[in-house]
Order: sequence, then structure tokens, then C-alpha cells
Amino acid sequence: MKSILYLFIFSISLSVASQDLAILKYKGGGDWYSNPTAVPNLIAFCNANIGTAMNPKPETVEVGSVDIFQFPLLHMTGHGNVFFSELDAENLRNYLISGGFLHIDDNYGMKPYIEKELKKIFLEEDLVELPIDHPIYNAAYTFTNGLPKIHEHDGKRPQALGIFFEDRLVLLFTFESDLGDGWEDEVVHNDPPDVREKALKMGANIIKFAFEN
Repeated sequence: MKSILYLFIFSISLSVASQDLAILKYKGGGDWYSNPTAVPNLIAFCNANIGTAMNPKPETVEVGSVDIFQFPLLHMTGHGNVFFSELDAENLRNYLISGGFLHIDDNYGMKPYIEKELKKIFLEEDLVELPIDHPIYNAAYTFTNGLPKIHEHDGKRPQALGIFFEDRLVLLFTFESDLGDGWEDEVVHNDPPDVREKALKMGANIIKFAFEN
């Protein structure tokens, strides 16, 4: 009964939260803080182009904190190890099933770690590839070929993988794309303007989808 009450309170908190996003800080030694200019640049792009009014300086929240319930969207990235404690996993599950959305962008090397940790949150659910006609590819800008390829990594095709809860996409894992690198200041990776634009537009799609679904 107590857990149901907490979930009810969290759902109310999330429903009245402002449309904003936060960067997720996690344990395990992975560099959750990588790509420091990425999210601020994406926020600036969205505020200028799709009508959002997000805080230009995103907050950082810890995965086990109730602070995550203040934000309809969490962004997570890194290169290496990820670890969720039992309390972290429970907190994140409650957040996701009560209306939150988590975008995990693999900055290279996260996949084996995040797949293992996600099982602590959704034991019965696997990451599944989103179909090419999923609404996230048309939320603000149209991507007829699905997730864009921003950086080479292992040369594999980019994949948008998701977890659904009661038919709602609650978690998106972008793999072999590296959107975050495309959001960074141009001088960081020297990506050409058209590549950076694709990354920013796909990021805008993710934000618009998360805020409206």
C-alpha cells in the first residue's frame, strides 16, 4: 500500500512538472558527464526551433534521487560501466512507469553494461528496435530512413532501441549513432554542418516526443 501511495504521489509530481530535461548521473565509473556542451546546445536548438522553453543550463540529477520526478525527460550518456543499485533501479522504474522518459545515448561502449542494468528495472522486457514508421521519427522533423548515423564507431548501422510499458515507449537507447557528439560545439569533433543538423533535429524529435507522450 505504501509503495502504491508513493507511486501515486510521484505520478502527480511528474504530471505537473515543467517541460524540462535533466542529465542523469549514475554510478559504476562511467563518464556520465561526457559531452558537456551537447545538451545545452540541443536545448538552445529546440528553444529556437520547436517552441520549447527549457532551462538553457540543464540540471544534473542522481538516478536514486526523487529529484528525477521533477523532469519529464532524463538524458543519459557515457562510454563505459554503468551500475544501478537496487534502490536506483526501483526509483527509475517508478519514474518511467509514472510517465517519465529516459533517453540513453551510447557515446561508445555502453551497450553491454546498460543492457545488464536495465534488467534490474524491467526484468521481463528486452530492448526492441523501433520500426521505421515510429512517431519519434516524425515528431518535429522527418527521418524517412530512421536514426541518423553521426559517428562511425564500429561501422554498424545506427539503431533506436526501446522499452515499452503498457504500449508506451518509456526508454530510448540510441546505439551506433552518437547523437550527443553531433550536438557538441562544432570545434569539438569538427563535424560538418549537415551532420550536426541531423543530430540536432533528431534530438529535437526525441524531446518533442517525450514531452507530448
